[in-house]
Amino acid sequence: MPRATNRPAARARRKKVMKLAKGYFGRRKNVWTVAKNAVEKGLQYAYIHRRTKKREFRRLWIARINAAVRPYDLSYSKFINLLAKKEIKLNRKVLADLAMNEPVAFEAIVNAVK
Repeated sequence: MPRATNRPAARARRKKVMKLAKGYFGRRKNVWTVAKNAVEKGLQYAYIHRRTKKREFRRLWIARINAAVRPYDLSYSKFINLLAKKEIKLNRKVLADLAMNEPVAFEAIVNAVK
Protein backbone atom coordinates (compact mmCIF):
# COMPACT_ATOMS: atom_id res chain seq x y z
CA MET A 1 0.00 0.00 0.00
CA PRO A 2 1.46 3.39 -0.94
CA ARG A 3 2.23 5.99 1.68
CA ALA A 4 -0.47 8.67 1.98
CA THR A 5 0.84 12.20 2.60
CA ASN A 6 -2.35 14.25 2.24
CA ARG A 7 -0.68 16.43 -0.37
CA PRO A 8 -3.61 18.86 -0.96
CA ALA A 9 -3.84 19.86 2.72
CA ALA A 10 -0.06 20.24 3.06
CA ARG A 11 0.06 22.42 -0.07
CA ALA A 12 -2.84 24.53 1.22
CA ARG A 13 -1.07 25.11 4.55
CA ARG A 14 2.13 26.20 2.83
CA LYS A 15 0.20 28.39 0.42
CA LYS A 16 -1.56 30.11 3.31
CA VAL A 17 1.74 30.91 5.03
CA MET A 18 3.40 32.04 1.80
CA LYS A 19 0.48 34.37 1.16
CA LEU A 20 1.01 35.93 4.61
CA ALA A 21 4.73 36.32 3.81
CA LYS A 22 3.98 38.34 0.68
CA GLY A 23 5.72 41.69 0.88
CA TYR A 24 8.58 40.50 3.08
CA PHE A 25 12.14 41.18 1.93
CA GLY A 26 14.59 38.65 0.50
CA ARG A 27 14.26 34.96 1.33
CA ARG A 28 11.60 35.73 3.92
CA LYS A 29 9.04 35.94 1.12
CA ASN A 30 9.82 32.88 -1.00
CA VAL A 31 11.77 30.23 0.98
CA TRP A 32 9.39 28.02 2.93
CA THR A 33 11.36 27.53 6.18
CA VAL A 34 12.42 31.17 6.43
CA ALA A 35 8.96 32.44 5.48
CA LYS A 36 7.28 30.13 8.01
CA ASN A 37 9.48 31.43 10.83
CA ALA A 38 9.00 35.06 9.77
CA VAL A 39 5.21 34.70 9.56
CA GLU A 40 4.99 32.93 12.95
CA LYS A 41 7.06 35.69 14.57
CA GLY A 42 4.97 38.35 12.84
CA LEU A 43 1.75 36.79 14.11
CA GLN A 44 3.20 36.71 17.64
CA TYR A 45 4.00 40.41 17.42
CA ALA A 46 0.54 41.14 16.05
CA TYR A 47 -1.09 39.31 18.97
CA ILE A 48 1.07 41.06 21.57
CA HIS A 49 0.70 44.51 20.05
CA ARG A 50 -3.08 44.32 19.79
CA ARG A 51 -2.99 44.26 23.58
CA THR A 52 -0.13 46.75 23.98
CA LYS A 53 -1.98 49.25 21.79
CA LYS A 54 -4.79 49.48 24.34
CA ARG A 55 -2.31 50.30 27.12
CA GLU A 56 -0.50 52.89 25.03
CA PHE A 57 -3.68 54.69 24.07
CA ARG A 58 -4.84 54.79 27.70
CA ARG A 59 -1.47 56.34 28.68
CA LEU A 60 -1.84 58.92 25.91
CA TRP A 61 -5.37 59.85 27.01
CA ILE A 62 -4.26 60.19 30.63
CA ALA A 63 -1.35 62.45 29.62
CA ARG A 64 -3.67 64.65 27.54
CA ILE A 65 -6.27 64.93 30.31
CA ASN A 66 -3.56 65.75 32.84
CA ALA A 67 -2.15 68.49 30.58
CA ALA A 68 -5.65 69.89 30.02
CA VAL A 69 -6.62 70.10 33.72
CA ARG A 70 -3.35 71.65 34.94
CA PRO A 71 -4.37 75.23 34.02
CA TYR A 72 -7.42 74.79 36.29
CA ASP A 73 -5.19 73.98 39.31
CA LEU A 74 -6.08 70.29 39.24
CA SER A 75 -4.07 67.14 38.77
CA TYR A 76 -5.29 64.19 36.74
CA SER A 77 -5.97 62.05 39.80
CA LYS A 78 -7.94 64.79 41.59
CA PHE A 79 -9.95 65.47 38.43
CA ILE A 80 -10.86 61.80 37.96
CA ASN A 81 -11.78 61.56 41.65
CA LEU A 82 -14.05 64.61 41.37
CA LEU A 83 -15.68 63.14 38.25
CA ALA A 84 -16.41 59.93 40.14
CA LYS A 85 -17.86 61.81 43.12
CA LYS A 86 -20.15 63.88 40.85
CA GLU A 87 -21.09 60.66 39.01
CA ILE A 88 -20.10 62.05 35.62
CA LYS A 89 -19.51 58.95 33.52
CA LEU A 90 -17.16 59.96 30.72
CA ASN A 91 -14.32 57.66 29.77
CA ARG A 92 -10.75 58.80 29.26
CA LYS A 93 -10.96 58.57 25.48
CA VAL A 94 -13.87 61.02 25.36
CA LEU A 95 -12.31 63.33 27.94
CA ALA A 96 -9.02 63.45 26.02
CA ASP A 97 -10.87 64.15 22.77
CA LEU A 98 -12.84 66.97 24.39
CA ALA A 99 -9.66 68.42 25.89
CA MET A 100 -7.98 68.46 22.48
CA ASN A 101 -10.82 69.45 20.15
CA GLU A 102 -13.53 71.09 22.29
CA PRO A 103 -11.79 73.18 24.98
CA VAL A 104 -15.01 75.07 25.83
CA ALA A 105 -16.89 71.86 26.52
CA PHE A 106 -13.97 70.50 28.52
CA GLU A 107 -13.86 73.68 30.58
CA ALA A 108 -17.57 73.26 31.32
CA ILE A 109 -16.88 69.74 32.65
CA VAL A 110 -14.01 71.01 34.81
CA ASN A 111 -16.22 73.79 36.21
CA ALA A 112 -19.01 71.26 36.88
CA VAL A 113 -16.75 69.08 39.04
CA LYS A 114 -15.04 71.91 40.95
